[in-house]
Amino acid sequence: MSRLTRRDFIRNLSAAVGFVGLGSASRAATSSKIRGANSDIRIAIVGLRKKGKEHIEIFNQIPGVRIVALCDVDTEFLEIEAANFKARKQNVTRYIDYRKLLDDKDIDAVIIVTPDHWHALMTIWACQAGKDVYIEKPLSHNIWEGRKMVEAARKYERIVQTGSQDRSDVGLIPLVEYIQQGNLGKVKLVRAISYNLRESIGRVKKPQPIPATVDYNLFQGPAPLVPLMRKNLHYDWHWFWDTGTGEVGNLGAHNLDESRWLIGQQSAASRAISIAGRVGMDDDGQTPNTQITFFDYKPVPIIYEVRNLRRRKNLRARDHYMEPTSA
Repeated sequence: MSRLTRRDFIRNLSAAVGFVGLGSASRAATSSKIRGANSDIRIAIVGLRKKGKEHIEIFNQIPGVRIVALCDVDTEFLEIEAANFKARKQNVTRYIDYRKLLDDKDIDAVIIVTPDHWHALMTIWACQAGKDVYIEKPLSHNIWEGRKMVEAARKYERIVQTGSQDRSDVGLIPLVEYIQQGNLGKVKLVRAISYNLRESIGRVKKPQPIPATVDYNLFQGPAPLVPLMRKNLHYDWHWFWDTGTGEVGNLGAHNLDESRWLIGQQSAASRAISIAGRVGMDDDGQTPNTQITFFDYKPVPIIYEVRNLRRRKNLRARDHYMEPTSA
C-alpha cells in the first residue's frame, strides 16, 4: 500500500467534509474497517453531539484514516459513542479533558466540533502538540483569536482547515462558475440571507443546575466561569456572547463564504456597517436574531440579512441561500 502523504490527507479531508451535504447518513453501512498500517492517519473527534456524530460517520468511510480517540466534557455523549465503537469492534480511547488528549502520541490530527469560544485555544494547543487540525465553522470566536490561530499554524507548520463544506458541493460549484461567466448578466449586488425558524430559548430567574454528566469548568474553558443562566446548556450557547457568535457565526459563516466565493473576494471588506437587535423574543438570549450588514466590497457589495423567525402555523421560511442581483 502506498504511503498516505499530508497532501493526500488534506485532499481526502476536503472530500469528506463535502459529503455532509450529500447524504452521508446513507453511507453509514459502508464504513471502512480499521486498518493497521503505519501510514494510517489517526484522528480524534472532539465534541460528540450532532455534528461530532456526523464526523465519526464520515471519517470512518475514508481509507487510511482511523478514529483512535473521542473527547467530550459531557460523559453522556462520550459513553454513547464509545459504546458504538465497541459494538463495531473498534478500539478508541476516551478523554474528558482535551489537554490530556494532546499528550497522546498516537493521535496525528484532531477534529474540533466544540462551542465557538474553544476553537482558537484548542487549535493553537494542537499545533503546539504537533497535531494537524480540522476545525468547524466559525474558525474563531473573534478576529484577534483567528489571527493567532493562523500564526500558530504557520509557526508550527501544521495543516489547519476550517469547515466551508459548500465549496465542495457538486451542485454549487458549476452554479458559481455559471454566474461568474456572466450567463445571468453582470452581478451588481449579492444578498446573503439566513431566514430560520428558531424558537425562543425562554427565561430563567435563577442559575440552572448543571447536568451531572458535565464538567462545567471544562465546558466554559476560556470563557468566564459564570452560573448557567439558560434552560439548555447545549446548543443554546450559540446565543450568548461568552461562548457563541450568534447566527452570523453559525449559518452566516457559510452564507458569507459563498457570497465572497461568487464575487471572487478573498479578504475582508475594507468597510462594513451593521444594524442588529434581538427582537420579537422575550428570552435570555444575547446575540441578535435580526441583523442587516453591508460589506463594502467593490465593485460588488454584499448585504447579509439574519431573520430568526418564531414558529407559527402555516409559516414558511427560506433557509439560507444567496440571491445575486444582476443587470
